[in-house]
Amino acid sequence: MLSLVHLKVLSAVARHGSVTEAAKQLHYSQPSVSHHLSRLEAATGVKLVQRVGRGIRLTPEGQLLAGRAAEILGRVDAATNELAAQVGLRTGRVRLAANASALSTIVPKAAASLAQAHPGIELSLFEQHPVEALQLLRHGDIDVAVVFRYADAPLDEEGIRLVHIGGDSIHLLSRQPDDSLDNHRHSAWIGGCARCQDELHAVCRRQGFTPRITSHSDDIVVVQALVAAGAGVSTQPGLALQAHRRPDIHAVELTGFRRRIYAATYGDPPDPPAVAAVLAALSEAATPTTSTATTSNSLARPEPPH
Repeated sequence: MLSLVHLKVLSAVARHGSVTEAAKQLHYSQPSVSHHLSRLEAATGVKLVQRVGRGIRLTPEGQLLAGRAAEILGRVDAATNELAAQVGLRTGRVRLAANASALSTIVPKAAASLAQAHPGIELSLFEQHPVEALQLLRHGDIDVAVVFRYADAPLDEEGIRLVHIGGDSIHLLSRQPDDSLDNHRHSAWIGGCARCQDELHAVCRRQGFTPRITSHSDDIVVVQALVAAGAGVSTQPGLALQAHRRPDIHAVELTGFRRRIYAATYGDPPDPPAVAAVLAALSEAATPTTSTATTSNSLARPEPPH
């Protein structure tokens, strides 16, 4: 029979790739970790780890069980927090992950509102891209993920529930007023990570060209500084411009590229009281969303109705 202790040991070994490091993290002895692994193999009837030189690695079966173990342990931790919160909102801890633009605009407003209404709730914040945030949510490492989706993007995520809390716009950044995408078919572009570049490519593809990306940064301050210096043009969401806006650049809203912002939770409803309070604070902080553009690019298609 599987035990939480055995799963905890396997998860630590998978995370650290070493019995020695796992023992340090768990404050166990190395023989104790090895013993728990042997007991787990006996309980499952399969080989979970194998020696490679002086180290070890997980077998395919071990990797499968380690992934499930992380989810199970995360759910147990979440259940412990839920049980503590069930008696009311006097205490409780909620772990929330969001990308930089949401973490510097919506989330601080929600945190301030939450602290005033429910001072006993401890809110822990983490900066993560939506893809990584949803993975942490599935594994039980966080309780809420603030993510975004486009109007035509699928919303199906197994086990994940999405609460729509607001919207966000996409803007062209340049040094010229009243600018448009069509003026930058041959310009140098500033791109971010691979996923952010997917967004940039989608924006330009609708206008019929592929951007020539010559510089890369995920930092909204750096991107705006590069645009101001003439190193290229770029795009940024409205929330990023709310967080930081240089006076020497121009931002033009691109209609038809608006995205929807969601607060994601995992598992069956209802949410624990503390999580529900955080969701309510996020919805209040995100509505209404203020546009940061002064002009619009009329060449882009209109946003489909929701």
